[in-house]
Amino acid sequence: MIIFFVDQNYKKKNLKDILDVKKIEAVDKPIEAANGLPNECYTSDDYLAYEKERIFSDKWTVIGVASSIPNPGDAKPYNLLGIPLILIRDKNNKVRVFHNVCSHRGFKLLDKQCSLRNVIRCPYHYWSYDFEGNLVSTPHIGGLNKHQSEKFDKSKSNLKEVKTKIWMDIIFVNINSNEIDFDEYIKPLEQRWSHFINKEDQKLTVHSNDYGYFNLEVNSNWKFAIENYCESYHLPTIHPELNKVSNINDHYHIQGLPNRFAGQGSKKYEQPTKGNKKFNSFPNWEKNMLKNSEYIALFPNVMIGLHIDHFYVFWLEPLSIDKTKEHMQIYYVGNESANGDELKELRKENARFWKDVMLEDISAIEGMQKGRSSPVYNGGNFSPIMDQPTHQFHKWVANNLI
Repeated sequence: MIIFFVDQNYKKKNLKDILDVKKIEAVDKPIEAANGLPNECYTSDDYLAYEKERIFSDKWTVIGVASSIPNPGDAKPYNLLGIPLILIRDKNNKVRVFHNVCSHRGFKLLDKQCSLRNVIRCPYHYWSYDFEGNLVSTPHIGGLNKHQSEKFDKSKSNLKEVKTKIWMDIIFVNINSNEIDFDEYIKPLEQRWSHFINKEDQKLTVHSNDYGYFNLEVNSNWKFAIENYCESYHLPTIHPELNKVSNINDHYHIQGLPNRFAGQGSKKYEQPTKGNKKFNSFPNWEKNMLKNSEYIALFPNVMIGLHIDHFYVFWLEPLSIDKTKEHMQIYYVGNESANGDELKELRKENARFWKDVMLEDISAIEGMQKGRSSPVYNGGNFSPIMDQPTHQFHKWVANNLI
């Protein structure tokens, strides 16, 4: 006999069990009267568990870039707040995402990035799956050397695939398969950026192999990186050198409606050069906007910086309530700019510039994390002029929580 002891007081926590819902409702007010998200949204593990479901599982969430698994059979694991996933490129060159768990005894299939030849093989009992997730091998399932069983239908135990979409090389997943269609989700941003690039231009972009990728681990909740990225208010204090060449007065707000993205733009972008060399430009960039660059946060966890000669993808991997891994991948127009020897030093300088900017931001976002330990802080206030994009992100989070 098996006896179960159940804690009768246990129940899955609702938002009202974690924080005062009135504090969340206070976010969705006109900016002059609104407070920001309360402390618990940055300090409570119970809140993070709630956010994992309502934000990261319900929405289109970024977990990487397709160019990180360039060849058929290339695979890597990813942990989305405790949800183990596999990213793999199949033999038809399609990027797929599966739950990283064997259907037999629940063993985690993949622990590190690798290149597979034909199957994903479970290390426990060697059950194996093809790159489309089909269970293709069940060793000794019917007894020693009997690899089939009439009592077992393999087709009902395939890997569980996650709803996935690739856009500008970015891998978006919708864990719960309940978000709006991706084409509808991305349409407002595509329409905005039609002044700069179109679908044909996107095909010209190439990720940089040298100096094109870096990551940083920060002692901060993931939301602070988005909040900071959305606004130019901090330019003079956090980025004094950047402010000299792209002054706060040269920046404008971006508030994408419906409420899916927000950020800032600059009218003073200068292409990096070395001697008479510079990167290729997007061919359909409108002539009256040659110096424009735009920096948007696409909610919840990816930021994109778009320039006439390159763009970067900056995505956030939440590790815990107060730790985040930041990833950045830089792309150029054409392989000559992305990987040609003549522009190698220019790529190196461009990557150093952006890494230095992100390092400067760490002091800001870690400082906000430390401040959230204050019991008297009420979520803060917003500048009605300077904080509009950041307030928009707060409202997006609040509305999706309740």
